[in-house]
Amino acid sequence: MSYLRRTLAMDLGTASVLVYRKSKGIVVNEPAVVAMNLYTNKIVAIGKEAKEMLGKTPGFIVAKRPLKDGVIADFNATEKMIKYFMQKSIGKTLLKPNLIICVPSGINQVQRRAVIQASKLAGANKTFLIEEPLAAAYGCDIDVTSSKGSLVIDIGGGTTDVAVIAMGGMVVSKSIKTAGDECDAAISDYIKKKFNMVIGDTTAENLKVNIGNKETMNEDNLIEVKGRNLLTGLPMHIFITINDIMEAISRPINEIVETVHSVLEKTPPELAADLYDEGVYLTGGGALIKGLDEKLQNKIGIPVIIPNSPETMVVKG
Repeated sequence: MSYLRRTLAMDLGTASVLVYRKSKGIVVNEPAVVAMNLYTNKIVAIGKEAKEMLGKTPGFIVAKRPLKDGVIADFNATEKMIKYFMQKSIGKTLLKPNLIICVPSGINQVQRRAVIQASKLAGANKTFLIEEPLAAAYGCDIDVTSSKGSLVIDIGGGTTDVAVIAMGGMVVSKSIKTAGDECDAAISDYIKKKFNMVIGDTTAENLKVNIGNKETMNEDNLIEVKGRNLLTGLPMHIFITINDIMEAISRPINEIVETVHSVLEKTPPELAADLYDEGVYLTGGGALIKGLDEKLQNKIGIPVIIPNSPETMVVKG
């Protein structure tokens, strides 16, 4: 009967959850958001439907992300979310599926056990954990068993993982809590300080994602942003440029670049030499931030490669 048991791969991210099923490909790609009724303590919505509620719910319904900085912040909500996405991936089944979950390289043993426990309570048969940079390397079709070194930079919502991989493992790695969410917060802070306007998390994320997108700009290459006036409390709108957004996210981007630099400094010389031939692989949703690959390449002097659909590389691996 064991051959009938399905195996799912899950990228349990801070911003989104992706589930990969063999022969089916990616069957789930939804926001990692849970909406809960505080009176009944029951889940109201999960995923896309819950994300639409962010910042718009009445007082007794709270829409939140159960993971923070790549680790579990709300155990109960995480368990319910895993269960929901498992059922959505395979439907009703008598045999519990095996689950492979991608986790940041920097999490500790307590945090690892929390993920395994949440998965077990959600209905998984066996749970296996794999570090995100290693999974991303497999997804990019890198021969991780080779003696040649490869550098993978995975920028998610809550964490950025940088790792030099060789001989089936991570030789040098570093994980920081500066990633996509930090860029969103930086955009919100910038607009608040410069224009006295408060915007929501979703608006900030859309600005980050749509940098340089011609469809979001008017004929003067300006982007319209709507929010609330910090002084009067009334609705308002402003027009900003791409340079405004790039200036806003410069601090978190510089932190990511410096992290890559610090990992390269600790890399053994023989492996460092391989990186010039192999290049650097940039994966995760953060890889889509306009100009990030050029900034990295200028800093480290190594070609930066962005695969097709970089946000799916971890779960595919």
